[in-house]
Order: sequence, then C-alpha cells, then structure tokens
Amino acid sequence: MTALHSLSAIELLAAYTSKALSPVEVTRAVLAQIERCEPQLHATYALDPAAALAQAEASQARWLRGEPQGALDGVPVTIKENIATRGVPVPLGTAAMELVPAEHDAPPAARLREANAVILGKTTMPDYGMLSSGLSSFHALARNPWDTSKNPGGSSAGAAAAAAGGYGPLHLGTDIGGSVRLPASWCGIFALKPSLGRIPIFPPYAGRVAGPMTRGVPDAALMMRVLALPDVRDSMSLPYQPIAWQGLARPLRGLKIGLLLDAGWGLPVDAEVRAAVESAARAFEVAGAFVEPLKPFMTRSMAEGMDRFWRCRAWMDISALPPERRAKVLPFIAEWARGGAGLSGEQVFSGYSQMAAMREAAVTACRPFDFVFTPTAPMPAFAAELPCPTNDPSMPFEHIAFTLPYNMSEQPAASINCGYTESGLPIGLQIVGQRHDDLGVLQISHAWELLRPASRPWPMG
Repeated sequence: MTALHSLSAIELLAAYTSKALSPVEVTRAVLAQIERCEPQLHATYALDPAAALAQAEASQARWLRGEPQGALDGVPVTIKENIATRGVPVPLGTAAMELVPAEHDAPPAARLREANAVILGKTTMPDYGMLSSGLSSFHALARNPWDTSKNPGGSSAGAAAAAAGGYGPLHLGTDIGGSVRLPASWCGIFALKPSLGRIPIFPPYAGRVAGPMTRGVPDAALMMRVLALPDVRDSMSLPYQPIAWQGLARPLRGLKIGLLLDAGWGLPVDAEVRAAVESAARAFEVAGAFVEPLKPFMTRSMAEGMDRFWRCRAWMDISALPPERRAKVLPFIAEWARGGAGLSGEQVFSGYSQMAAMREAAVTACRPFDFVFTPTAPMPAFAAELPCPTNDPSMPFEHIAFTLPYNMSEQPAASINCGYTESGLPIGLQIVGQRHDDLGVLQISHAWELLRPASRPWPMG
C-alpha cells in the first residue's frame, strides 16, 4: 500500500470523495514524513503544523457534509518563501532582510488558499533567489533527497527537495532563469515554468513566473486550474483563458520536435545527460514524431550582458542596505553583485537589451517546431555546499544556458525526469513549447510519463 504522504493530489481527492481517507489523517501523515526527513533535508521555512491541522479539520468537516469547496480542498501544499503569505515574513533567503510579516497573500498563495488547499508552510531558497543552490545565509543548507551530499538546486531548493522527499503532493516555486526546472531536474520531479503572465504574481517583472512542482504531470495540471485564475495585481498577466488543464491526451504522430544538445555557451553537457535526453527523443520518434537537430541560438555575449544587468540590479539593492545588514548577505552573492558597482549606464542598458536579443533568438529558433527538447541542466546534481557548479562568482551562470532563454522569450518550459546516472542521480529533460502553449507542454510531458521506462522508487519513501 502506498504511504499516505506519497499519494498524488488526484488520488487524495478521489479518496476524500469516497471517504476512504480524510484530510486530517493525510495531513498528519505528511507532517510525520516532514518530521522524519527534515533534519536531513532542511527544506521548510515557517512550517506550521497547528495551522495545517486546523485547515485539515475544516476541510474534513466539509467533505463529511458532502460540501467540498475548491479544487484542492484538503490537499497539502507548500509555498516558496518569496511568495508572500499573510502573517509570515519574507526573508528572500537572506539574513540581511528585516523580518516583517506579510500583510497579504501574493496572487498564487491567494489562489491556493481560496481552493482550500492545506498550506503546510513555506520552503527554503538561497539569498535573493540568485543561486541554483540550497545555500542560504538565512536558511539551513537544503539537501537533495536522492543523495544528501548533493545539492537540490535552486532557487526553488526547498520546494524540489520537499516534493522528492514526500512532503505531500503539491509544491509552488518561482523561476526567472531556471529556478523551478533546475531543481526539478536534480531532484527527479516535474516542474512547469509557465508562459510569462499565465500565473498572476506580485511583484511582476520580466522573466519572473511562479510554477507548480510535483511528482507527476497530472498534479501540476490540477494546480494550474487554480493558479492560472486572474488577479488584477499582476499588471503583466495574460488575459484569462478557461483552459482544460487536465485534458492531457495528445497524439504524437506527426509532431515536429527540435533537439537542442548544445546551448551555445556554458558548461559542456555530461555524457550521461546527453544519452538520457537522446533516448527520450528516440522514444518520441518511435511513437511517430519527427525529431530534428536544432543548432545553438544563444551566445556568450547574451549571457554576459544579462549577467551585467542582474549584477547591477542586485548591487543597487544590497548597497542600499545599512552596513550591518549588508554584512549578512551570503559572501558569494555579495561578491557577485559587487561586479555591478560602477557600471556605466551604457553597459547596463546594453546588458538589459540582451533580454530582447534572447527573446528574438529563442522564438525564431523554436518557430519551425511544435516542441523543443533539451537537457534541463548540463550535469547532474553537484555538491550540496556549493553555491553553483563552478563555485566562481565571475562565472556563476554556466549551468543555466538551457533554461534562461525561455524566461526571456516567455515560452512555457517544463523539466521532467528522463533517467538516472550510474550513481543513481536523476536527469532532467526540458520540454519547451511555443509561446502561450502551456497546455501543450503539459501534454507532451505527460506523454513522456507514459513512454518512459519505470522510474526508480522515491528516495525517502
């Protein structure tokens, strides 16, 4: 029998409907799993068992009356700590922040609360969300459930570790350069970076999205039913569309798939990663899709320009802090951001303009294809204690070459497990769709769930 904490949201809702399970016993089981694993994983922040059980009891009463309210009534969920939830401070992963309780739920948190999901608490992230790592000056070091000597990735570090570790079925992260997809790749879970504006968020800015992080595609589709509802606070959000998110069946015959195995810059692709992604592409060919190689379209000058812009923005924030708080920023982040000090307006604007250059290059390169397949990351999970694979603040983004362009192009992109290294670490396949075809990315991801070999058992039960 599957342990309660490992059941999917789809399975839980069916069990609540039949009265085979109750939200209270499920929430207790998930909290017990967290208590068992958290000393190793350090995935949570502001975990609130009492509040979660109170929500579960209210949900249980509704189900017993036959009056559930909301698409997620009684289903446990975690929320990344940079997505505000009322009454909880938002440290942004750094000890430099003042801990002021948030006055309101941010839009994604508000939608989950309205759907009556059981909010267990928040999940951890690195300083300012600027690392693909579980390293933080505020939170304890987050670790990968598959191998606790390894990194879960980031910046949605705790969310990915929580999903792989069995902290319930639903988790919410954010992504501006790969922050749901990279940890999904390294923790063997599924994550969707939706089109910009598909899930309203606050504050909105170019490239930033919230996205579901789950063990399987159907649960992510279930979350999209809720998260994609409108919210006027996001001035960059897309017009609301009543998309049939759980219509995941999709014929594969005749689809055109581009296969990108060289990002054009960044770290080289590990041989085991390349082999796993190529194997996935071959499976789609056997199913009737056409797979064609895609030449690199990104350049190092694009990446370096964006790096200059991000450094300048980070340095403006950090340098404005009082000296005693500035000293608390993770040294790696402070050194990286200091590279933005003294940049000229011309240099910063030139860097900012690379966002448009990436967007144009990505959209143009993907246009001939229905979907594009790439590695999510060029390598498997790296050492837990490192801020990034290079451990070099002068070259901090060498591992995001496959994920970054689709934030700038606003295209939907997902990461899904496509195999394991010889040592047992997960490998992620990135599936990229045309702008606004979020449902299509879910459908092709689900098709891969049905095509791929059986996955290994989850590492912590």
